[in-house]
Amino acid sequence: MKPLDLIKPTFIENRTRILIGLISLIIVDFLQLLIPRIIKTAVDELALYEASWSGLLRQALLIVVVGLFIGGFRYVWRRCLLGTSRRVEEALRNRLFRHLQTLSARFFDTASTGDLMAHATNDINQVRMATGMGLVAFNDAIVLGAAAIGFMLYINVQLTLLVLIPAPLIVLGTRFFSRQMHARYQTVQRTFAELTEVVRERLAGIRVIKAYNWQTASADAVRTASGNYVRENIALVRVTGAFMPMMVLLTQLSMVVVVGIGGRQAILQEITPGDFVAFISYLGLLTWPMMAMGWVTNLIQRGKASLERLNTILETRPLVANRPEASASIAPPCRLTFQGVSFAYDSMAHGAVQPALRDIDLTVSPGETVGIVGPPGAGKTTLLNLIPRLYDPDAGRISVNGTDLRAMQLQTLRALVTIVPQEPFLFAGTIRDNITLGRTVKTGHLDDVLAKAALSRTVSAFPRGLDTLVGEKGVVLSGGQKQRIALARALLEDTPLLLLDDPISQVDMATGRRLIRTLEGLRGNRALIVVSHRLSALRRADRIIVLQRGRITAAGDHDRLMADGGYYAETVQMQAITEALDAA
Repeated sequence: MKPLDLIKPTFIENRTRILIGLISLIIVDFLQLLIPRIIKTAVDELALYEASWSGLLRQALLIVVVGLFIGGFRYVWRRCLLGTSRRVEEALRNRLFRHLQTLSARFFDTASTGDLMAHATNDINQVRMATGMGLVAFNDAIVLGAAAIGFMLYINVQLTLLVLIPAPLIVLGTRFFSRQMHARYQTVQRTFAELTEVVRERLAGIRVIKAYNWQTASADAVRTASGNYVRENIALVRVTGAFMPMMVLLTQLSMVVVVGIGGRQAILQEITPGDFVAFISYLGLLTWPMMAMGWVTNLIQRGKASLERLNTILETRPLVANRPEASASIAPPCRLTFQGVSFAYDSMAHGAVQPALRDIDLTVSPGETVGIVGPPGAGKTTLLNLIPRLYDPDAGRISVNGTDLRAMQLQTLRALVTIVPQEPFLFAGTIRDNITLGRTVKTGHLDDVLAKAALSRTVSAFPRGLDTLVGEKGVVLSGGQKQRIALARALLEDTPLLLLDDPISQVDMATGRRLIRTLEGLRGNRALIVVSHRLSALRRADRIIVLQRGRITAAGDHDRLMADGGYYAETVQMQAITEALDAA
């Protein structure tokens, strides 16, 4: 995809508005060219002592009328052209966010949030400036510049040619500096993304920073990133700082020619005083297009660099995506099957050398409750993440009712699955918003879900109940409260596959027992896969799988695993001792 193709659809969609804006802009340019002609007439009449009060008043009123038309048409072009640039901004931002939502989990394993935020803010803003004021300045540079030169040629050809001597130098200088600016803008945008990520990370972790008295080191990290950003901007300013003064100098050289040679011609009466004043006015109008060439170059280089950065993201294809032949429907109940499944994370993202899962064979029947246990890093969460296709296995096959997950549409598959992650994520809204996620839920059903998730008493204790704001990432709530809200969110949907990743790890023993009863009440209604380090939650599971180093090392119900010994039996005994000590 070419970077310009990103903004072409919006330009095509708004072509009528752009055309009206350009026509209005051109009318404004020509109206501005009329004012020096009016001034020329007044000056010539004054120089010849032929001016009258009524004549001067008529010319003044004419300037006022022209000015009113300029103001009206200027409003139109600003509304149309700058409004279109805002629509370009909106379309780009929406397209970027929609695309980001399609990308696979592997992409977000390596992409920094700060870099993505820089794309969504600073880069898109630079494109807006290039498509808005950049288009205006480009039009002025051509239309206003050409028309001003035409009027100057009409007054005096020789003087006009002398005035245009610096023009080739402007063109050459613009070409030279534009290449320098493009490279610098790329670097500036990259360091801005790094600065954004450093600041975002420190603000998100402000409580840890305070708790560990890490303020000095944290401020140093921000200072370093800020220093890099400033240093690259100063390097950019060295280029633009030389470019803009060069443009001004070359345009002022033209004014020197007009005052020196044009003034002499006026004294010798080769041109009238009015022509001399009009010529200076036209040169003033020409100065803006000549300087606009530099500004246009500046804006376009910024916009081009930003478009290329955005295009890099938008050209990234999701590793997990719908296949063309993907089926649209799977009827529950659902039988889930793993056949020889292996998976490894990218080493750059996770530092993983060994596969997270190796040769997993597992079947979960409809209505069955399967518990998964194992030490940290055994691959329990990874196994759950493969089911809704957050990742695809590197080898083997996962199927539902005999259909490979990769042969199903993602929307269809994920409509069958509800997952409670190990680290629940809450949005900065209310408790109600975080449970319903925008879905319409009857009050009775919501109350039932709150009771099952042991949230009823907790919610009633808040002055605003379900309408309590939880803050960013649920900062006002405890870990156990956030975990129960995530569980309530999952219980709201009656999907045939329910995946729970350590759902009671952050709650107290009494609340944990209530949640265990809730999970036991779900047995037979849908297939449950429960990962838990608190093994009492899995005691009544139909089957318990032991994962160690990415492999299934044992399987069976609680009694069988206790009889066989090994990791499960040892862990149950250790936890029983710990719970007894806690009770004592």
